Amino acid sequence: MTLPSVTRAPLRAGRDESGASEIIRRLETQVATVVRGKPEVIRQAVVCLLARGHMLIEDVPGVGKTTLAQALARSLGLAFQRIQFTSDLLPSDILGISVFRQTQQEFEFIPGPIFSNVVLADEINRTSPKTQSALLEAMSERQVSVDRVRHSLPEPFVVIATQNPLEYVGTFPLPESQLDRFMMSLRLGYPPREEEKILLLMGGVQDKLAKLEATVTRDEVLELQRSVERVRVADKIADYLLELARETRSSKEFLLGISTRAVQNFLRAAQAMALCEGRDCVVPDDLQRLAGPVLSHRVVLKGGATTLEGCREAVKGIVRRVAVPV
Repeated sequence: MTLPSVTRAPLRAGRDESGASEIIRRLETQVATVVRGKPEVIRQAVVCLLARGHMLIEDVPGVGKTTLAQALARSLGLAFQRIQFTSDLLPSDILGISVFRQTQQEFEFIPGPIFSNVVLADEINRTSPKTQSALLEAMSERQVSVDRVRHSLPEPFVVIATQNPLEYVGTFPLPESQLDRFMMSLRLGYPPREEEKILLLMGGVQDKLAKLEATVTRDEVLELQRSVERVRVADKIADYLLELARETRSSKEFLLGISTRAVQNFLRAAQAMALCEGRDCVVPDDLQRLAGPVLSHRVVLKGGATTLEGCREAVKGIVRRVAVPV
């Protein structure tokens, strides 16, 4: 099975490419001032943004999940809302409600916090499945339906969700349908020793985070997202991606392989990675770098091993087994 060749016009050489690289460098440099020692995680977050995807940041408490989300949002110059997910949160607290105005004798829709460009869903696995599902339509179709009326969400629109590992008390595991809406899952881990020492001596990053100003405009974000769509994909690269996908579906390690949506997300993320690297075409290394973040939260291992780390290791094994096109 082979995807058709991408026929979109290639990126124009010269000022367009250098301009994109400068905007991306500016964004990553600013985020790195508060998220220290994690350049690859920052690059993956920017890739997800440019590929029009949503990201899930999973790690233990206190390693900077919320800091990364806030730093990215503050640097973008877009409308931002933070939703603290708790066990008593209702879908209407996210989507909004219709209020009856007696003077006009009609209902008026009051938009909820989901009507923002960047939505931070903090500790998303601490709310009930009913409330979690309120995000499904917004994340997949960029619209919400309230009282049988559809409301479009602003562009660009990205959900940045954080969650703590499932073994912690008071959490609800996200269902596969919800996980599949996230383009990428990121893990921060602990900072390198020297960076952690700097954070220790400077007393944290909250003051610096509060002073961050927008370094990228809305129009620049939209133009970068359009540029991603113009990155070329050769037939051999498409075949390589499909072979990786087939391996997750046929390998005896997995109970559930990746979906068609995941395949499409994988390709779009690879195009965004190529743009960030200053190239106008996807290479195998783009897919290899992104296989873990894009695929690991979408597969289910046999034998009851469901940790994200275990899935990442299994995905790495697939990348090692599948032959790279030449």
